[in-house]
Amino acid sequence: MKPIKRELVHELAARELQSYIMEAGLKAGEKLPPLEELCEMMQVGRSSMREALRYLEALDMIEILNGKGIYVRDVETYRLYAKVKVEDFETMLLHVCEVRRAIEGQCVELAASRATPDNIAEMDYCLDEMKRLKAINGDKSQIDMKFHQTIYKASGNPVLESVIGSMWEMMEHFWQYPFGKADIFEDTYEFHFTLGEAIKNKDAAKARTEFNILMDLIEQGIRNATAQKI
Repeated sequence: MKPIKRELVHELAARELQSYIMEAGLKAGEKLPPLEELCEMMQVGRSSMREALRYLEALDMIEILNGKGIYVRDVETYRLYAKVKVEDFETMLLHVCEVRRAIEGQCVELAASRATPDNIAEMDYCLDEMKRLKAINGDKSQIDMKFHQTIYKASGNPVLESVIGSMWEMMEHFWQYPFGKADIFEDTYEFHFTLGEAIKNKDAAKARTEFNILMDLIEQGIRNATAQKI
């Protein structure tokens, strides 16, 4: 007999919030209730609701504007969804790395030829913020994630964005201190800048090379962390 899969609270909250948006007939640009009210409506904690909101933002369904609120962004776009059973955490991360090389690698090349001035400005902001946080030994995980999301958007391919969104629950683990180590991917830091520079220079081959180096370091970090646990 197979064990029953336990769903995480933020997964359930994200699903309920999607239903709420649809049932309320909310359209793009309309504002959602504030975080505290959403928590009360769905009887979940703030941390779980924040995770649910981040997930829906990654899918481009909502937009969170600091100091202004949470807004519906898109409710009518066709999206793909995927659930995958894996044997262990390391294997899952390494499998996702292989998918990232294929899908995100393609996004990187497309971004080098399609990135708009707004995409470049957003990417520069992320890189500047990463540099600032490193200087004060701050947490770079969220701005790192935002940098990669900017590349997905800069690819100009909504199907690729949707495919990435369908596996976002697994992708997020790369920015949530896997294995409890905040510095597991610290070696990748400088390659975010060389990758960004290649995209700005419209050099697709160089962008793919820098991205592959970054992914090599991520995979090595996963293997090293696993070996240290044995």
